[in-house]
Amino acid sequence: MQVPAVRPESSAALPDAPREDAPSAITIRTLSKWRREGVRFACLTCYDATTARWLERAGVPVLLVGDTAAEVILGHPATIHAPLEFMITLTAAVKRGAPSRFVMADMPFLSYGAEDAEGIRNAGRFLVEGSADAVKLECDRSHAALVTLMSRAGIPVVAHVGSRPQHARRRGGYWAAGRSAESARELLDDARALEDAGATTLLIEAAPAEVAEAIVERSSVPVIGCGAGPACHGQVVVLQDLLGLTDWQPAFAAPAARLGESIANAARSWIDRVGRGDLGSHPYLMSDADREAFRRSLGR
Repeated sequence: MQVPAVRPESSAALPDAPREDAPSAITIRTLSKWRREGVRFACLTCYDATTARWLERAGVPVLLVGDTAAEVILGHPATIHAPLEFMITLTAAVKRGAPSRFVMADMPFLSYGAEDAEGIRNAGRFLVEGSADAVKLECDRSHAALVTLMSRAGIPVVAHVGSRPQHARRRGGYWAAGRSAESARELLDDARALEDAGATTLLIEAAPAEVAEAIVERSSVPVIGCGAGPACHGQVVVLQDLLGLTDWQPAFAAPAARLGESIANAARSWIDRVGRGDLGSHPYLMSDADREAFRRSLGR
């Protein structure tokens, strides 16, 4: 199933909406324009060049190289196990695979939380070595000064508020944000402070729809939701969830395909073919003269 790239509020498609036949470059200006014009855009996680190429062909405008790679690529139980060098390498691969897409790089655990200067240098590496269009930080208003410093250095920041998986250990597990009146107000304050600090985009994870809607109404930058309701300008889910490759998917990421079953069936077919010696036509042939000379060399 093809993932829709953009969905206008009306039935008329925008002239510069991504198309399969001629993908136009997606920038922060594009996302801002869509925000103003009420266009909802799709975002998917991506971790390799081959998949990125197919997502670009499908017209998906925004790709997130998420630290969920620690789970779905490396097999770890949590996102905190994504190494910095690994994430930079994956980001560069995704951008090479989909050069026209807006690629957001997830800054992994402790790559920006220890010292501001280190965080800025690491963010810069994602732009220079990873060719990212923006970096994403899991943050709250206490990170406003760091966001300002990054913005001053020319680094586009996606401020990830709400549920923050990198903080799951501190809270004893994953949680939904903004479910009480007090925490909802805190979430609004976080979003406002980070936008005022220079964040070019907001990302809200696991929050009530009405809280995300209030943030959208008060923001002047694109807002991407991840389990935050339909009011957000963009929506992101983990690609492996959408493709049916994971054993469990959140309700907001219902599978659009069942590729896990298809992969298993393909593997079973290969097992059977190998067992029967059915490998197809062998493409690497010797000339008759070389074959005869090789046989003589073996004493045949």
